[in-house]
Amino acid sequence: MIGFVVWCILLVGVACVWASRHLTISRARRDFPPLTEDYPADGNAAMPFLSVLIAAKDEEANIETAVRTMLDQDYPQFELIVINDRSTDRTAEILESLKAEQADGRLKVIHIKELRDGWFGKNNAMQTGMQVARGQWLCFGDADCRQTSRKTLAAAVRFAQANSIDLLSVLPELETHGLWERIIQPVCGAVMVFWFQPGRVNDPRRSEAYANGAFMLMTRRCYDTIGGHEAVRTEVNEDMHMARLTKERSLRLYVIQGGGLYRVRMYTGLRQIWRGWSRIFYGCFGTFRKLLVTMRMLTIMNVFPYASLLIAACVLLMWGWAGAGGGWRAVGCAAALAVIVQQTTIVRFYRISRANPWYAPTFIIGAVMCIGMLISAMRRLQGRGTTTWRGTTYQGQKVVKTS
Repeated sequence: MIGFVVWCILLVGVACVWASRHLTISRARRDFPPLTEDYPADGNAAMPFLSVLIAAKDEEANIETAVRTMLDQDYPQFELIVINDRSTDRTAEILESLKAEQADGRLKVIHIKELRDGWFGKNNAMQTGMQVARGQWLCFGDADCRQTSRKTLAAAVRFAQANSIDLLSVLPELETHGLWERIIQPVCGAVMVFWFQPGRVNDPRRSEAYANGAFMLMTRRCYDTIGGHEAVRTEVNEDMHMARLTKERSLRLYVIQGGGLYRVRMYTGLRQIWRGWSRIFYGCFGTFRKLLVTMRMLTIMNVFPYASLLIAACVLLMWGWAGAGGGWRAVGCAAALAVIVQQTTIVRFYRISRANPWYAPTFIIGAVMCIGMLISAMRRLQGRGTTTWRGTTYQGQKVVKTS
């Protein structure tokens, strides 16, 4: 009987933790509303010259949309520098065609043929682009992003200036199409929120640091102070490490959700999702302990209540409500409570993150897949695995194969 009591206490504890997440979501909605294109302009603040840099490797499916929607920004003075990083598809051809269309010279295209020794791909590309960047402010983005507002740059710069921010990362709206994307992506996003809550990241007194490389706006002073891409040349997740260095140098880091500014489809297909998020977990958490804690958290908070409910349901169906005994009835009720509270929390999280709330019941499936990706990240961290991304294979801080 003691075993049933402990089992029920653990399940009720899980339910209480999920209930506390309701408070966290409410505070986040109150204290950190999304940045929209309507952010008010300060008539006394001049809009600085801005350099936007995008690295692209084998992005023929996305690069034209990324470039055109960025060039369509109504920001008064900016340049767009696109670095073609050893692409083997039509990326170079598309970029040259887009450049030929531009009469104002705002679009600059750089072609990289080889990867320098001691550098990872994207960092090498961005560092190369910085050699010609003229902006007082810098914005680093990804080639798979699509601006859905013409005021993305203006809103971000105004917000950063008004709040004395040195590095501002505006989070994207995730675009999901396939079934696995809709199941797994929100769970992975929830894992990141668990470790990098906006309230902690945006607090200068706390050490937590986070940034999303899809949109990082920073002053040139900030870039130079943290050592630029030279300081993160062998990092897979350079955005996280640049955020960390920003806080370590006592500069202002701020992360905010974008509201209707831009969208990104991160991965397509299960294999790409698995490899991509394994790489992100490996690069972001960086320690075996954090990966292990995250895996245990997912197991206890998700797998445990569902497994308990399934076991109790099977026993109750086999023996009947009366014949199963009070212990099994209590476990069934406690497990059902934990699952219900979890689902109500997930529905709210999906809504604020602009995911489809109808997929909330599949969160447990995504959690199991996420546990597998965390195990994959652990193997990479212990040196028993490699990370392959955009045709380049990395092991630890070394490039072992390029294409």
